[in-house]
Amino acid sequence: MPVITRRQFLAHCSATAIASAIMSKPVNAVLATRRKANIIFVLADDLGYGDLGCYGQKTIKTPYLDRMAREGVRFTQCYAGSTVCAPSRCALMVGQHTGHCTIRGNALVPLRTEDVTVAEVLKNAGYTTALIGKWGLGEPGTTGTPNRKGFDYFFGYLNQKHAHDYYTDHLWRNEEQVRIPPGTYSHDLFTKEAIDWIRGNADKPFFLYLAYTIPHANNEMADQGMQVPSDFPYSDKPWPQAQKNHAAMITRLDRDIGRLINLLWELGIEENTVMFFSSDNGPHREGGGDPDFFDSNGPLRGIKRDLYEGGIRVPMIVRWPGTIKPNRVSNHVWAFWDFLPTAAEIAAVRPPAGIDGISVLPELLGEKQKNHEYLYWEFHERGFSQAVRFGWWKAIRLNKDKPVELYNLESDIGETRDVASDHPNLVKKAQHIMETARTPSEHWPGK
Repeated sequence: MPVITRRQFLAHCSATAIASAIMSKPVNAVLATRRKANIIFVLADDLGYGDLGCYGQKTIKTPYLDRMAREGVRFTQCYAGSTVCAPSRCALMVGQHTGHCTIRGNALVPLRTEDVTVAEVLKNAGYTTALIGKWGLGEPGTTGTPNRKGFDYFFGYLNQKHAHDYYTDHLWRNEEQVRIPPGTYSHDLFTKEAIDWIRGNADKPFFLYLAYTIPHANNEMADQGMQVPSDFPYSDKPWPQAQKNHAAMITRLDRDIGRLINLLWELGIEENTVMFFSSDNGPHREGGGDPDFFDSNGPLRGIKRDLYEGGIRVPMIVRWPGTIKPNRVSNHVWAFWDFLPTAAEIAAVRPPAGIDGISVLPELLGEKQKNHEYLYWEFHERGFSQAVRFGWWKAIRLNKDKPVELYNLESDIGETRDVASDHPNLVKKAQHIMETARTPSEHWPGK
């Protein structure tokens, strides 16, 4: 199947309803090209920019994600929604940055009824939708549970602290708590659920948000928090046990990405399925984890809970055989809040009003792409911190009473040289964005 242009793609989407109505054959490659594209978003948890082979990792084995990059496009300048879990996932789901979205930190604040998620947009476009894995955007009985935010099916953790435990005794299936047999590793269960769900829904357009918890630590287990059934294939390495387990978790994740890719091929739907892979923030230093051991942030400064690049710049790989040209590397600058409008354009529907995102479908197709004027983040632990990126410039203010730091990412990707004193006009511009990019929030006062 030749790579198509955006105009051809959108013309194809306008005809999918008619094509689907007249087709009665079993699902196969022919049918797959005659309906709206399936969308899968796989999200790792605390995976660093440097944790994958295709991003420079030399020790941890990630052959299937490296293959995914060769068969699609690998982005070098994609950013998470935040530097911790819940706000990052909120930005991904609602298409807003953390100056606007409802959830701006790791607290038990649910999505509101009026917060429109990508699942709601796609469900209204005729998609069957599922979330398997970690949610973190609404506790039981609140307005923010997955089934109340556009997901037809949910299986996993609602609470992010509960998600620390890979050997939990219970999970949620839709809005019902279900018991999990002792000794069951939740990541493996999520992979099985995802495979079964895709098999059961391969004959219609679907959206799967597969939010794995690997390689997040079990924070409550101190130096033994990197939980995994086996440290294979690193058992014989002369490393601390926590680092063997950390590497084994990532390779296990990679193995299951391979299983998903092979499943799409087996079902004959890989050319009609766009698959995104990323991480919710930078690498952690919890449960015995040591981001320096494997150079998990690569050339970047900082880790999880930092607004330096290592805390928010993340891997992003997108694969769509026949539509995305293979083996591409893109330097386009974008962020999690761009996923909702991208998914909406893939589904040939309008995104909701009031979002911050811009569709990156043109970039996926290798065409002219609109750029953001700026990207904005705010973080509410250890004080109130803000960061802005505009062009190659990155500005950070670690607290309201601290001076603005300024870095040129083109020449200083590691943010080692603060050049704020050399560029007062750029500092002034960054300060203006920091003051105007956000809206007030009762939960996140910005002080």
